[in-house]
Amino acid sequence: MQLISTGVKGLDELLGGGLPKGKCVLVVGSPGAGKTILQMQFLTSGAKADERGLYVAMDETPEQVKTNLSSFGWDIEGLEKNGEILFLDATMLRQGGIRKNNVLVSSKFEDSSEPKITVRFLVETITKIVKEEDIQRIAVDPVTSIMLRYDATFKKRRALLTFFDSLINSGCTSLVSTELRTGMLSRSFQLEEFLSQGVILMHTMVHAGTVIRAIQVEKMRGIAHDAQLRPYQITSKGIEVYPKDRVFESQPT
Repeated sequence: MQLISTGVKGLDELLGGGLPKGKCVLVVGSPGAGKTILQMQFLTSGAKADERGLYVAMDETPEQVKTNLSSFGWDIEGLEKNGEILFLDATMLRQGGIRKNNVLVSSKFEDSSEPKITVRFLVETITKIVKEEDIQRIAVDPVTSIMLRYDATFKKRRALLTFFDSLINSGCTSLVSTELRTGMLSRSFQLEEFLSQGVILMHTMVHAGTVIRAIQVEKMRGIAHDAQLRPYQITSKGIEVYPKDRVFESQPT
């Protein structure tokens, strides 16, 4: 199986070389864990390898995301200007439509009185952009936003399957983020985790008065991987994983 680099120092080592090409991988983490940072590192790494990326903004607008990540020195504006990374604004209710690089793609909604974007409509839009722009990497951040619309479990499952299958069928390698809703020790598995082809967990916990970040490759179909908790830090260059260290026993300096 062909593997592609995540662009995150140390994470490729846990994955035995990188992410399986063409697969859809879920990134699960609590607020502030660094999910968006990891996804953008994945896209900027792809840009360096001549693989065009698509960032699908589901919660914060692309402008907010670029502002939040401006301190890492990735020149996201330049990558966008050169067409190496495209932004799809799917923040739904606040934007009145789907936008690609600030250009309105469509304002088609289910109900004109309450603007909402269906999973099918989002899938069609992403698929069209992938074909037209020769996209090879996709980051969806987060899928939680649209899944909250479904109350019944079977409807949520059907929507997730449709969404994940479309990403896989596009031929792109995709990272899809979702929120970790409970603490590490008390958490239950989420529906998204069962349906995705891989799961990367990003934990934030407090130990002896110190905040500790730990990453874990919980599932990755098709490749051997390190499933142990490994410490990571958010540095001025992005996320850095320490694949040889153990959580609690020794912390990176």
